[in-house]
Amino acid sequence: MELQIIDYQPEYQPYFEKFNKAWLEEYFTVEPLDKWVLEQPDEAIINKGGKIYFVTSGTTIIGTVALRFIEDDVYELTKMAVDHAYRGTGAGQFLCRAGIEKAREMGVKKLILYSNRVLENAIHIYHKLGFTEIPLLPGTYGRADIMMEINFEH
Repeated sequence: MELQIIDYQPEYQPYFEKFNKAWLEEYFTVEPLDKWVLEQPDEAIINKGGKIYFVTSGTTIIGTVALRFIEDDVYELTKMAVDHAYRGTGAGQFLCRAGIEKAREMGVKKLILYSNRVLENAIHIYHKLGFTEIPLLPGTYGRADIMMEINFEH
């Protein structure tokens, strides 16, 4: 399976929403912040200096990841999701690696993410790709029980 990263286009918003809502509803609930970001990604991410990417297999969009602007030099790796039919194909790891590379290319100094320890495969991938656990800043997501970062300056 040949995977490729493509940039966000407004017509891809339904994929962004569908893939993310599917896994959120499977494991947690869709929180108000999620709902806004997924339904209004231009307003929530793109217009605030963030980026959204998709992974394709052939002509099929199979997953997505976003880089959300937090503050100068700090972005959040967020809204990473793969279509259920393509889980276990390496697409998630490919997406995560691409998100890290895009952040590096943008000159981001620190890339953070929030997750939950129940998502063992995701946590494993994050560690493998260079994220380290840091103290959790509460409040962003009710479901988050772990926070991780890559500090590109070290």
